[in-house]
Amino acid sequence: MRLNCVSQPQQDRYQLPGGGFATLALLSFAMLIVSLDQYIVVVALPAIGRDLGYSAQTLQAVISAYAVASSGFLLFGGRAADQLGRRRMLATGLTLYALASLAGGLADRPGIQLSARALQGLGGALIFPSTLALINTTFNEGPERNRALGIWGGSGAAGLVIGVLLGGVLTRVLGWQAVFFVNVPLAVLALGLLFFVVAADSPRDATRSFDLAGALSATVAITLLVFALVQGPELGWGSPWVVGAITAGILSAVTHVLVERRSGNPLVPPRLIRNRTLLIATSIAFMFMATFGSLLYFLSIYLQNVRGYGALEAGLGFVAPTAAVVTGSAVAGNVVSALGLRRTLLGALLVGALGSVALALAMTPDSSYLALLPGLIAVSIADGIVFTAIFIAGATGVGAGEQGVASGIVSTGSGIGAVIGLALLVLAANAHLDGLAGEQLRHATSDGARTAVLWIGCGIVLTFFIASRLRIPSTK
Repeated sequence: MRLNCVSQPQQDRYQLPGGGFATLALLSFAMLIVSLDQYIVVVALPAIGRDLGYSAQTLQAVISAYAVASSGFLLFGGRAADQLGRRRMLATGLTLYALASLAGGLADRPGIQLSARALQGLGGALIFPSTLALINTTFNEGPERNRALGIWGGSGAAGLVIGVLLGGVLTRVLGWQAVFFVNVPLAVLALGLLFFVVAADSPRDATRSFDLAGALSATVAITLLVFALVQGPELGWGSPWVVGAITAGILSAVTHVLVERRSGNPLVPPRLIRNRTLLIATSIAFMFMATFGSLLYFLSIYLQNVRGYGALEAGLGFVAPTAAVVTGSAVAGNVVSALGLRRTLLGALLVGALGSVALALAMTPDSSYLALLPGLIAVSIADGIVFTAIFIAGATGVGAGEQGVASGIVSTGSGIGAVIGLALLVLAANAHLDGLAGEQLRHATSDGARTAVLWIGCGIVLTFFIASRLRIPSTK
């Protein structure tokens, strides 16, 4: 089944007042909303678990439900943005986001809440690649685009950390439901401004078609396989749910390959598959979210369950790293333009690895917050720089008409990395918690969080070696 699509000329540019400032501001705001919601629930997790009856092992599903749905639909969202209209897909994603957030706040049991989180993930999968594709087709490749991506990336990277801070304040003052409700006015505001700021999509070109069968088969395959990887450690790899998901996921993947071989307009153009820079950027994105992206979860658990911080105190503990992430992302574009993409990535990853080790060593049962700060600041600066640099790499050398699907490819890598990384690290952190209580549980929780952060450091080192394979000219 195929749908008519939007034509996107190779040199498509939105000519707006202020050199595209209004567009960039809105797209960065939309990106902030999406990133914010990935971790705004982190600080609220203990309260959510108590009220709705989650166990220690299933509580991570509040985050994973979002990530599974998001990663499954990102490729679909990216291709749809290219062919069905970037503004149209952004508007659809914001609408879904607002409705899902409302449902998540009203939920009175885990099933309803997890369904709402999955719908939020679907909305995010339409928003994320649409904003990125709009930026990459509005600003010229090189320093101009690097600066724009620095601002956009700063909003995204900061959103991950600001979410934890805001989640703490809202949970303390208004209850955990507020971490869902806050997204509703934000998404509605962005949706209202969208039609005034971003130019309308081009008329549809009847000579091109959207490969719906290929998009759906890829989405089903990714979603089922990611679900199996997340639930395998919890349900057991022999569980009928896990085995069924793996089997159906493989069949969907085979179906996708067969469909794409016959498609005149495949979901992922073959030239993108051969784009070495894009593939490396996707690998780095996977590792980034599996490592940097999982850190906030364990730090929040450590501050609350080991150090005894309340939700508000834990949220305030992220003020300093928030500033560091924003700073890192804001300067990343200019640093890439001055030093080159490869050098910037390698330097930031080295700082991140050292910072994560320093942070892990400071995460003892009786450590002070000040002892955590050096490692936390270092890893947060690296977080901001790497996040932005990944998407600069993913857009390099890609035509305007394929920026959406390229964004979807990189974003899918990051989404899958977030799900798999968190699942494996939670398994390692909770390996010795069963049957413990009181002071023994507190010490074991501290040991588990420290172990997870050390593994994160090892993962960042692996990412360093992956990034060392980048071979593209410095963008000066």
